[in-house]
Amino acid sequence: MKILVLTNYDEGLYKFRKEVLEELCKKNKVIVSCPHGEYIDKIKKIGCKYIGQEFNRRGTNPIKDIEQFIGYVEIIKKVKPDVVLTYTIKPNVYGGLACQYTKTPYIANVTGLGTSIENGGIMQFLTTNLYKLGLRKANCVFFQNKNNRETFQKMNMVKGHTRLIPGSGVNLNFHSFEEYPSDENIIHFLFVGRIMKDKGINEIVEAIKTVHIEYPDISFDIVGGCDEDYEHYLEETEKTGFIHYRGRQDEMHDFYKNSHCVVLPSYHEGMANVLLEGASTGRPVIASDIPGCRETFIEGKTGFGCKPKSTESLVAAIRKFLALSNTEKQQMGIAGRNKVKSEFDRSIIIQAYLDEINKIGRN
Repeated sequence: MKILVLTNYDEGLYKFRKEVLEELCKKNKVIVSCPHGEYIDKIKKIGCKYIGQEFNRRGTNPIKDIEQFIGYVEIIKKVKPDVVLTYTIKPNVYGGLACQYTKTPYIANVTGLGTSIENGGIMQFLTTNLYKLGLRKANCVFFQNKNNRETFQKMNMVKGHTRLIPGSGVNLNFHSFEEYPSDENIIHFLFVGRIMKDKGINEIVEAIKTVHIEYPDISFDIVGGCDEDYEHYLEETEKTGFIHYRGRQDEMHDFYKNSHCVVLPSYHEGMANVLLEGASTGRPVIASDIPGCRETFIEGKTGFGCKPKSTESLVAAIRKFLALSNTEKQQMGIAGRNKVKSEFDRSIIIQAYLDEINKIGRN
């Protein structure tokens, strides 16, 4: 079969769907289309062909969106795929519409509700109606958590065949279990993600400043590229001496390995890959008690939950963690690894794609 993959971001495709691409390339011709980035060469090495299409993944210019739809139509007519796989909102919507126009089977993956749906108003109205159009003839729509699927169904954004998968899953070999740090002199916390308000970055900084007064022997690493204008804020934050901004990193495993706890007080998630990777490494987590995060941990056993957008709640969760003995923290990490092994192995996602693609191939 010939499989076309439409996404908005090469890094996310490579880091979270590399194994899916590798499996598909074994017996199929796979073509990837997305804006050009530094991970394109790595995607090519897997065996994928690449067709570039530049667009602003966060822009709302209707003329540019029409151009993106037309671009997808041209790519589909050129490639003539047997099936198209789409990820994230713009490829789901405009790629879905292009597939409908060209009568091409497609499978969409909803990786989260996103700010435009969460915040309501005119953007929610526009986004929900675009999704209704983009997903209406999808052969299958994958959802990464139950709440997202129920929301899409309740708002009539999807009516056809849907399937629940455990996020993007985890490569258990790459994010292998690591012994818990024996050094208790400094407790290392870790945040990994895009630096933006909706990831809870403001709450993290304020919470750590508060907790540091009581627990001076803590350190907090912040890893990720700035999606919003936080560079100056983080520069000022680093002057505290116990909060360290590490910028964007390609290799994350050592950061997980050297941490005592992974923290993600996000406002919304599809399924938080960072929490899964941290837990797979054997690290307890502190995360927002929201869909897409709460599925990744067991309260009091593998991590602690907090209310989103609440510095006070995040502080309380951090205090709970710091009150544990090193042995208790270690046991939390072991329990987290076991949960990931049983529920979030990336092979589950690979099989789900093979199942749905094979259905299309038989029709």
